[in-house]
Amino acid sequence: MSSRHAAPNRRPGDLLVRLGAAVFVVGVVMTLVSVVPAILGETDAPDVPVVLAGVLLPLGFALALVGLLRGARTRRREAKRAQG
Repeated sequence: MSSRHAAPNRRPGDLLVRLGAAVFVVGVVMTLVSVVPAILGETDAPDVPVVLAGVLLPLGFALALVGLLRGARTRRREAKRAQG
């Protein structure tokens, strides 16, 4: 019995890109959570979502960027090996 989803050919950096995207999305949600009260007329912004948004957005971006760079470096090395 085989699984419906075969394991894709994963390259170095793929996990970092996925993790970075997930962290970035959580940061976007925290940004919305901190902005919506201001739009609705509340005077005090929630502190925790503001801090989480400030940390998670750049952290997610950095993780994804490192993953992309790692994957590109691996592909470049493989191309050099294939050339000889």
